[in-house]
Amino acid sequence: MKVFVFPGQGAQFIGMGKQLYTDNQIAHDLFEKANNLLGFRITDTMFSGTEEELKQTKVTQPAIFLHSVILAQTLGNEIKPDMVAGHSLGEFSALVVNKCLSFEDGLLLVSKRAMAMQKACEKAESTMAVVLGLDDETVVEICKSIANEIVIAANFNCPGQIALSGSPKGIELCSELLMAKGAKRVLPLKVSGAFHSPLMLSAKESLKKKLDATPAYDAKIPVYANVTARPVQKKDEIKDLLYKQLDHPVRWEETIINMIHDGADEFYEIGPGKVLQGLVKRINPNVNVFGIDKYADLERYL
Repeated sequence: MKVFVFPGQGAQFIGMGKQLYTDNQIAHDLFEKANNLLGFRITDTMFSGTEEELKQTKVTQPAIFLHSVILAQTLGNEIKPDMVAGHSLGEFSALVVNKCLSFEDGLLLVSKRAMAMQKACEKAESTMAVVLGLDDETVVEICKSIANEIVIAANFNCPGQIALSGSPKGIELCSELLMAKGAKRVLPLKVSGAFHSPLMLSAKESLKKKLDATPAYDAKIPVYANVTARPVQKKDEIKDLLYKQLDHPVRWEETIINMIHDGADEFYEIGPGKVLQGLVKRINPNVNVFGIDKYADLERYL
């Protein structure tokens, strides 16, 4: 069974989507529609902006969403997934490709989410880091031991790789304890805030109003949600899980394990970068993994 998986924040790069825009009319038209909907030319930043401009959450999230969704839309029916999932932001891409949300509504939701998250980041200094070489239980217990600071295990990515989210002091204290406990490394992540943590509560409440007003439809094929790592198809449950996602951990390792248990054996990462391909292979080296992140990749299937 085939799976489409969609990347989250951090996969962006300057030039993303440019060849797709210039070489494919469907993609060109969708990018221009996005420029009009957003009220600014996001394509200018994606194609030829600076790293600093692109890494702003309010730009990064819609940019990655557009790259992912437009690649999938251009692919058409050449490869049909049996199930879909997305890492954090990528869950919105998965829902649009699965026709739970329209392209327009998905983009506006992602834009609202990004701006709300950026605003939350500006309220209080916060950050993220990735822990390598320790098991989930040890990391969770050490996070709980940090007093008077916010720090949680926010992304369970694959065996031995967990992302922390919280205040800079909390991350610093936690990192020292993790290294003493035997972590191989604790590396800072290039993000602007503590995603999937209690520090995103204000963004969560802001997103809820937009979610409530956005039409949604039952999924045609199963969407594996970040919050539960389980398949969901009912529109009301999908919306509720998108709302909860902002301050709940991403259970990615468990998601991939459950998909494989349910019959998945071919994974296609659709969107910028190769991060998810690497994670899937670390979770289960026996499945087939492919990447489509530029027009040249797409041409193999058209």
